[in-house]
Amino acid sequence: MTIYVRTVGDPSQLITSIRAKVREVDANLPIYAMRTMEAQISNSLSMERMIASLSTVFGFVATVLAIIGLYGVMSYSVAQRTREIGIRMALGAEQRKVIGMVMREVLTLIAIGIGVGVPAALVLTRVVKSQLYGLEAHDPWTVGLATGLLAIVACAAGCIPALRASRVDPMKALRYE
Repeated sequence: MTIYVRTVGDPSQLITSIRAKVREVDANLPIYAMRTMEAQISNSLSMERMIASLSTVFGFVATVLAIIGLYGVMSYSVAQRTREIGIRMALGAEQRKVIGMVMREVLTLIAIGIGVGVPAALVLTRVVKSQLYGLEAHDPWTVGLATGLLAIVACAAGCIPALRASRVDPMKALRYE
């Protein structure tokens, strides 16, 4: 049997008096797991909170892996094109032009990722629709914010190889390999 008691004051102060009243009615009734409604709600939501926390951690790890992957791809691309970049620099290409060339590649990769990722995310929301509390399956703010944040972080990850490419010494680049 479950009994709910509504009170105006602090419910934790009434626990001993409630126990005494129940014992007056029947001394053989076991009384256990007395808790406030806030504690009951907190206990019932503990699994959802754990899933949300794990999702946050895994999302952060996935973002870090995406940054490392993009950085690695762009660093490799710049390393493979060191000779070309050196020739461009020797022929008078400005640093901002070299940075622009590398960042165009980064933006192309970001556009491909957004072009594939957003539709895939919208399709997969049907699968996780039951896990979304307080959000609609196609919440434009959430999708837009996540997409924008990933694009900004990806641009930041691509800036390091772009800056490194713009500082290539043309003479060393021509002797490279």
